[in-house]
This record gives sequence, C-alpha cells and structure tokens, in this order.
Amino acid sequence: MSVEQLSRADTGFIEQMEKAGRRYTARAAERDGHREALERHGILHADTRERVNSRLGRLGVDWAMATAIERTPGTATTGTSLDLDREFVSTGLLTLERFMGRNDLIGIDYLEGGFLAARPVGRITVRSPGSTLHGTGFLVSPSLLLTNNHVLGSAEEAAAGVVEFDFQTSASGRPLVPVVFQLEPQRFFVTHRDLDFTVVAVSARSRDGQPLVSFGRLPLKEAQGKAVIGELVNIIQHPNGEPKQLALRDNQIVDVLDDYLHYAADTAHGSSGAPVFNDQWEVVALHHSGVPRRDRDGNVLAVDGSIWHPAMGEHRVDWKANEGVRVSRILAVIQQFPLSGAAAALRAELIAAGSTPHTVEVPPPAVLAGRTNGSAPEVPPTAQGGEQYAAAGSVRWTVPLTISVSLDSEALRHGTAVPVTAAAPAPAPASTASFPVGAPAGAGHVDGRSPAERDLAAALVNLAASRTRPYYDQAADLAAREAYYAGIGTGDPTALRLALTQRLESTHERRPAYKPMRLLYPWVDLHPDEKLHGIYSDNAFAPEELMAADAAVEAARIGRWQEFMLLEGAPGPDAVEAELDLLEASLPFNCEHVVPQSWFAKKEPMRGDLHHLFACESTCNSFRGNIPYFDFPDFDEAVRHSCGRREAGRFEPSAGKGPVARATLYFLLRYPGRIGDESRELQRDGLRMLLDWHKDHPADLYEQHRNAAIAEMQGNRNPLIDHPEWAERIDFAGAWP
Repeated sequence: MSVEQLSRADTGFIEQMEKAGRRYTARAAERDGHREALERHGILHADTRERVNSRLGRLGVDWAMATAIERTPGTATTGTSLDLDREFVSTGLLTLERFMGRNDLIGIDYLEGGFLAARPVGRITVRSPGSTLHGTGFLVSPSLLLTNNHVLGSAEEAAAGVVEFDFQTSASGRPLVPVVFQLEPQRFFVTHRDLDFTVVAVSARSRDGQPLVSFGRLPLKEAQGKAVIGELVNIIQHPNGEPKQLALRDNQIVDVLDDYLHYAADTAHGSSGAPVFNDQWEVVALHHSGVPRRDRDGNVLAVDGSIWHPAMGEHRVDWKANEGVRVSRILAVIQQFPLSGAAAALRAELIAAGSTPHTVEVPPPAVLAGRTNGSAPEVPPTAQGGEQYAAAGSVRWTVPLTISVSLDSEALRHGTAVPVTAAAPAPAPASTASFPVGAPAGAGHVDGRSPAERDLAAALVNLAASRTRPYYDQAADLAAREAYYAGIGTGDPTALRLALTQRLESTHERRPAYKPMRLLYPWVDLHPDEKLHGIYSDNAFAPEELMAADAAVEAARIGRWQEFMLLEGAPGPDAVEAELDLLEASLPFNCEHVVPQSWFAKKEPMRGDLHHLFACESTCNSFRGNIPYFDFPDFDEAVRHSCGRREAGRFEPSAGKGPVARATLYFLLRYPGRIGDESRELQRDGLRMLLDWHKDHPADLYEQHRNAAIAEMQGNRNPLIDHPEWAERIDFAGAWP
C-alpha cells in the first residue's frame, strides 16, 4: 500500500498494525511453546492433534503414516524404508516429506499451480484529489473480489477504484499490458472493520472488453486442515503498487488464533489484501498487517533502519512478523450478513466456489498453453481472451456464462453493506438461471459436509423449531389481517386491483431465494397433521422424507453441472441454457411452482415467492411440467395419473384446486403483466375456471396457516385467502399483459 499523504487508508492500516502488534505480544508464551515443539519434536507436534490430523487428511495420509515417516532415518531415500505402494511413493510421500521438512523436492506441477494461482490476483488503485492508494486484491467468485477494509473502507472509495490484472512481466521479461476492470460497489459491497476485509463486485468486462471470468478465481474454503503451525506459506502481492511479486515459502506459521494466523521469518514480506497460500496453493488467509520492529522510543522502523512513516509504503516497514485473517473466519462472517433474494444468490456463488475440489479455478488449460515463452500462443481465430503483451498481439477466450445480481442488506455490527435497488444489465450474454444449478445459498464445505448436507441440517433445525410453535394463532392472524388491508376500498374493481397490487409489492419486504428445503418444508407447507401433502395428489409425506430426497437431488445437480462444465470447457449460451433446463427436468425437486418458472424466465422474486410454492412429489412435478390448468368435463370418469389428468397441453390436478387457484390469482395481482395470453401460459378464458375452483374449494386451516407463515417470512399476504369474497370484485382481467 502506498499513499502520498496521511489518509483514511493510512490511519486504518496503522490501526490494524497496532492491533496486530498487541495480539502478537500477548501470545509470546504460546508462540515460544510452539517453536520449542517444532525444534524438539517436529511439525506433527507443534499444533493441536485435531488440526494436524485435519491437515494430514487433506494431504491424503493419516497419523500412523506420518509418524512412521517421522521415525524413518532422515538419510533414507524416498520409499526404501517403508512398505508403500508405487503411487504413494511418487506423489503423497514426497508431499508429506516436504510438509515435515525432511525433503526439499516437490513436483514440477507446483510451479504451474503457483502460476495459475497468481492469475486472479490484481492491483487495486483508488485515486482521489491529492492521493493515490494501491493495494492487492483477488477474485474469489466469478463476480467478487476480496481485499482489506483499510484498502477499501467504503463504497465511495470503491466506486473510485479499479483492479488491474496482468500487471506483471512475462517469462521472457517483457511487461504485459494490464487489463483494467472497474469496481462496482453499487452491485455488491460488504465490509468488516474488525476483521479488516472487504468484498466488492467487479465489472464483468474490462475497459477493453475482456471478460472477468478469464482470470479465474481463488475459492475460499471453509474446511479445516489447510495449514498448521510450522508450515511455510506463500504470498502473491503487489507491494507498494509494484508489478506482481511472489514471496515463496518465505513465512513460517508460528501461531494460530481464532481469527488470525501469525507467520514470521527473517525477511517477512506482505502487501495489504494479498492471498496467503499453503503449498497446495489453497488460500489460508487474507494478509492484512504485521508486527513491525521498533526503536527504543517505540517508533516503527523502516528496512534501512530509519523511522518509518506512511508515505514510505507498507513494504518499507521492517516487519518481524506478519498477520493474516483466517479464511474460515471471513466466510463465517460473510454468511452472517442478512442477505436475501439476488444478494443471497451472489453470496451463494462465492460460497459454492469453495465447495469445489479445485484449489484454483482457471481458464481451460488449452487456453493457457504456450504462454510461458512470453509470446502469444497460437489459437484458432474464434478463440477469445487470454494474455496481452505490450509489444505483441493478443488472444482472448470467453466463458459465456455470467451472472448479474445485486445486494440488498442491512449492516452488521462492525460491518456495512451498501443497499442496491437494481442490478446493472450484464454487458455480455448471460444465463438467467442460478449457478451452479441447485447451489444452496450460503453453502460451502464445513467440517467435511457437502453443500446439500448443510442445507439438510439447517432444514432439520428449522423443522425442530417449528414443532415448538402453535400451528395457527387465529386471533393474532385476524388482527394482522385487519391491519394489513386498512384503507383499501372495494367499491371499484379496477381501483381494488391496483390498490392490492401496490400493497402486495410494497409489503413484500423480504424476498428469500428459492430454497424449498429450508423454508417451505419445515414450516410453511405443513398440514395440521404435521406432514407435507403433495399439492396435486394429496399423498402425505414426513417432512424429513422430502428434505432428504431434495438434498440428494441437490447434490446430484451440482455433480452433473460440474461434469458438464468440465467436459464442455467453454459452452455457448444456448448449450448452457439447455443443460440447465435438462438438469431441472431430469432431477426435479419435490416442489411445485404453481405458476411455472418458464412463464417468468426463472427470475426472482417470482421464483422464490412462497405464495405459489407447494410441496409436490417429483413424479407429479414432472407430470404437470409447465402445462396450463384445465377443467375436463369428464375428469371423474377418465382413467388418469394419480397426480391428475394431462392431455394435449392441458392439466387438471387430482387435488389442490382451491390452493392452486388462489396462488395463481395472487400471482396475477402481485406481478401484473408478467404472464398470460400465450398458448403455453394462462389465457384469459382460464380466469373463470380459477374463480370457480376458488369458490368450490374454499380455504381451510392449512391455507390460513400457510398465509400467516408466509406473511411472517415475506411480509405480504394472499388476499384471496383473507377475503375470499373479493374474488368476484377484483378486475383480474386488467392484470393481463
């Protein structure tokens, strides 16, 4: 970090440096104990047994194997003193011996891994009148970048900032042309002062049109075992705003705190916002500060022995130790921000990236081939993206799947988030579906659990909580109903429709993303018998049964999506859309959108609006598809599927006619003009059928409970449940496009 005058960034950095120094001093006794254990017993005994076992597990070995290596004479050549299979001798043993400090050899792929890990690291520049700030940041998802709070402490600062990738020299020594992207805090900005991190959105395209996704990302993994005391770590950085540099195995971890790692060496480099890596190029910490050497008067010393001052830059401090914020702690805090809808989807994208097995997510290897000689590789004329040289041509490549979302959240204590009213349109063709398919909001691997397992665990907790609540409080609901519709007149049909539409939208304050396992099954859709009933069949299911089934589907969807992306490399938009549709059709959830998703292009908040979501076994879900409802004259006499009858693009359910009619009528009021009059959707002549179903199958205790539960979660209500008599007074025809 460098500045030309004392600024907020200076004071923020100095504050973090002072706090890091106090933490380091307070842990002197513990740190001395760690060092003694390292010197006398080795790396297996310097940290806790639990953490060491977790680390060994990530390296693919167990405690018995590690201790056997430890007892083997240090002069023994690899594989001669132990009964090991050939594959382990050639890979795992070498890694283990290096981890234990018994062997300096490492596979040549280590260099390639470092090269790829450097690609998502960029230089942040923020210019303001009279000052220029530089820091380091790195991509952690297809849209988001992570850096320090003292680098980007506010949305206003971020709005004036850019991130530059490829600000470095090539293998031939020639400088590359930096690729500059604008920071976009209006889309997403979450920061936390105490933990000194900021997550900000980056423009999907650079100033010269290159795609952000071509620079890959460094997934943040919440799992334990990424590093232990005694390990050497690497830092890729832009010190003082200089071209990208690497501190290779130059810092040894000397202490592990709840929120921080301390790492130290004779020459300890660091740069604010830089990623700290283990030898597998997994990000273990966000570098943010360090512990400086001081003179007798307490002044911070520079590397030349003079008194340091902020204008010299962070890299000129004579550090005796460095401090990084642990990745697991950053992820835990990010997940605590109260996000919903598109904001939660963007956070889920970040978390889901950490659930993949990849250490670094990068462009296809074929695109990167040939770059080490410092010249642009030859590629087909249709290829796009890649690397640009200052005195050479360029090649480019594109992954056409981009996701545009926005943030809408409240600030947490010691953290802030910028509210956004709308997302900027994507500058390139984008998929409108969530990514990856079925990826849970706020999910990532924790303690070995997959995203689907975490969602299932959360759903079961919600279910247990629901069983301690009264199913339906009629008196409270009647009072809430009266207050909700206060001031709405019923004299004019059009005025009534418009008033209800305005009320439904303005009170739709919380807009949860589509997550039936967590929200619908544990509480909203429960019947008085504490079971879930298929909306079309009325078959009863224990909530746990549908939760477990959906968790399995979720895991299968993610696996299939990853296989597709691996095989396809860089699929086109049409191929992406087709695959997304295929996954949803072949692996459906046990949940039905009464208004099919294809009718509104799977967009939020419609997709996650609980008023038209119902439990529905996957067989019935698939049987109906996106076919409009119909009332067959001979329905009772005809042989039909247990879910209903489907013929020639028409579907009549066996059960649930009243609830689906009221849910569809709600949708017409809440989202006027979004669906209708196309042959594959709800046509105007179907309105009479819905009104008849509403009249013939009045709302019961189940629907009253649903309505109250959804109002509690979303804020808005279904008027057709609260005031069934209004159905014939509302000008529904005016809701058609």
